[in-house]
Amino acid sequence: MSSITGGRVIAEMLQAHGVEHVFFMDAILRRGLVEMEALGIKRILAHSEIAAVYMADGYSRVKGKPGVCMAQSVGAANLAAGLQDPFFAQTPLVALTGRQPAPMQYRNAYQELPHEPLFRSTTKNSMRVDTIEQLPHILHQAFREAVTGRSGPVHVDIAGHTGDAIASAKLDEYQPAARPFSTLPGFRPPAEDRLIEEAAQLISRAERPVIVADQGICLSRAEKALRQFAEHSSIPVVTSLDAKAVLPEGHPLNGGVAGTYSRACANQIVSAADLVIFAGSIVGDHISHNWTLPKQGVPVIQVDMDQAQLGRNYPGTLGLPGDVRTILEQLTKACPSVERPEWRARVQEFVRAWNAAAAPSRTSDATPIRPERLCAELSEVLPPNAILVSDTGYSSQWSGTYVELRHEGQRYLRAAGSLGWGFPASLGAKLAAPDATVVCFTGDGGFMYHLPELETALRWGLNTITVVNNNHCLAQGARSILSAYEGVNGNREEIYHYRPMNFAAIAQAMGAVGIRVNHPSEFAAAFAQALASDLPVVIDVVTDPDALAPLAWTP
Repeated sequence: MSSITGGRVIAEMLQAHGVEHVFFMDAILRRGLVEMEALGIKRILAHSEIAAVYMADGYSRVKGKPGVCMAQSVGAANLAAGLQDPFFAQTPLVALTGRQPAPMQYRNAYQELPHEPLFRSTTKNSMRVDTIEQLPHILHQAFREAVTGRSGPVHVDIAGHTGDAIASAKLDEYQPAARPFSTLPGFRPPAEDRLIEEAAQLISRAERPVIVADQGICLSRAEKALRQFAEHSSIPVVTSLDAKAVLPEGHPLNGGVAGTYSRACANQIVSAADLVIFAGSIVGDHISHNWTLPKQGVPVIQVDMDQAQLGRNYPGTLGLPGDVRTILEQLTKACPSVERPEWRARVQEFVRAWNAAAAPSRTSDATPIRPERLCAELSEVLPPNAILVSDTGYSSQWSGTYVELRHEGQRYLRAAGSLGWGFPASLGAKLAAPDATVVCFTGDGGFMYHLPELETALRWGLNTITVVNNNHCLAQGARSILSAYEGVNGNREEIYHYRPMNFAAIAQAMGAVGIRVNHPSEFAAAFAQALASDLPVVIDVVTDPDALAPLAWTP
């Protein structure tokens, strides 16, 4: 092989690992970006490092393969902060940054900070490329680590504050990636037969078992295996927000979203169960509502790729380490087919009761519009191929509990906690699935974080539909703010209200389509107009700032 530049090595290694898009903020690896163009890799310039991460995150979640994001040395801190959300979501990303080369370290070089501490908390690993000879091995290892074990972001710090000390260096030869780690999960290990047998016995003896499906189901693409196991064993399924779309709304075993951002019926089902199967879950505080659902002492089976998580929060758990899709297939074979008619009837009664209680707000004609009615209207118009991308906070609470996903082809992505994630993530999702209808559900507070990325959508022809729940405030904090002000005079609105904004007008001024909705009856027509548009669309829905999402049901 003739001499090759580091930039070409980077481009070839990315191509070998199935990378079709990279997301970045200038200035980083310019020589590499030139080589990427020659290999057909699309280079998506964002308006901030964090937005680049969120785009890569949404892209990876839809595509099921590692996303790539990049920033120069001075932008590394922002990139590291953005990686918090994909770290929580176990999204496999490879984050490339530049840093000053070794001779300039520890000498007050321009814009230089130690990068390893910045990335220590938001990545699985942070590796340095100091010489061109290291580059192929470290890039291959980064992709391997991103998709194996508990998946997540991996950081590679490349010499040169834009990475070009390595990108411009020459390498006589290198070993291409013969077995690239280009899809998630990297491996599908089964559980041991003895553990499957023990789990099958627990399931057979249970009268009221429930499956709590979590984000690992989506990471493993285990939706079909989950459905087959649930139907085979007649076990109801409740989900985390991340796994909301694993069963269509009308499926008789679908008990809804459980945990802290939840439907009461789902929490009631978990509370009534005599066996809880956490599928693809690390069993954090949200899915268990601070580990109160189920109560301590209820038998638990936990399936997760990360062995260290098994039984962490429920001592005595039967842990099944491995790939959740493979293990659900094992359980389907090991468990006898049963009916459990009494338990299924009780589950369906919980669901009916929740629907009845929610009906008044879902059908309300009040203005400003109730968020529950907005979600009901959105449920009616979402196409069968829709990908609904939700921001965090109230956006995920409203959409997770009140939007109905009625078709198997629909998907739901939500922020793991970073406000503002939704809109740039929806752009990444659209790049990953250009033929799908990608809808972002966000609030005015979240949309304002990365509003400039509307220009990115226009530049790349990413015709997403952004629904803004515009109540000109951060309503999720209202309860605690009102409580703090009880008996105290003062301007409480100062700490959670914004000035009213017309996002439809802003979208129009930027060259996109903006539609203002003031009454719930207007939403269907607005969405139809958005579907017909050949531009990105912002539907600005004026909603009630005093509407508060219900608190989680607890035993």
